[in-house]
Amino acid sequence: MGRAFEFRKARKMKRWAAMSKAFTRIGKEIVIAVKEGGPDPDSNAKLRAVVQNAKSVNMPKENIERAIKRASDKNQGDYKEVLFEGYGPHGIAVLIETATDNNTRTVANIRSYFNKCNGSLGTSGSVEFMFDHTCNFRINAEGVDPEELELEMIDYGAEEVFVDDDGILIYAPFENFGTLQKELESRSFEILSSGFERIPQVTKELTEEQVVDIEKLLEKIEEDDDVQNVFHNMKDDISD
Repeated sequence: MGRAFEFRKARKMKRWAAMSKAFTRIGKEIVIAVKEGGPDPDSNAKLRAVVQNAKSVNMPKENIERAIKRASDKNQGDYKEVLFEGYGPHGIAVLIETATDNNTRTVANIRSYFNKCNGSLGTSGSVEFMFDHTCNFRINAEGVDPEELELEMIDYGAEEVFVDDDGILIYAPFENFGTLQKELESRSFEILSSGFERIPQVTKELTEEQVVDIEKLLEKIEEDDDVQNVFHNMKDDISD
């Protein structure tokens, strides 16, 4: 098992823990996808992927359709995807993906979280290089040989394929998302969900007391409505 597997196991989809927050995040992703490629999932691959993710967290069909319709409205504001980088206490690198309609507000909020928790907001590129930007697909495992699938998907950029309780996961570099999506769809695999993650190249182990300091910062950041995802290089407990 590689780093992607360990990373996935450690995080345990923490970002989807609060269902209402998950729906808010997906709603923004729908707006961004529709603004970029139109409201038809059949012709908009990015929107198609977002809809799959919405279904994977049990977002009601009517909510999805309403979000697409709302995103198609000319009066619907745009969300801009902005990446923030910084250091938390004890030298932990933190990457924050946001979707915001008011960058001034978001910058001020993110900076205040770092300042209140003895961290510092960094400049562009200050910690991003410490993480591998990856994409992933979860497909239905029924009738699929993972080893055979891995051999076949390597030609399309896949680097890791493994099985968990919810299906088969395929990891690849970020830039291979479109190629893999197209190939999986052409083979009629049932894509349950897909997404992007930033996996730390090296993790840093902290004491229990230091972990508490970092968790305070991460909690403040994750509660912000503009925040979509938070990644860090603190070593997680992956023993369970």
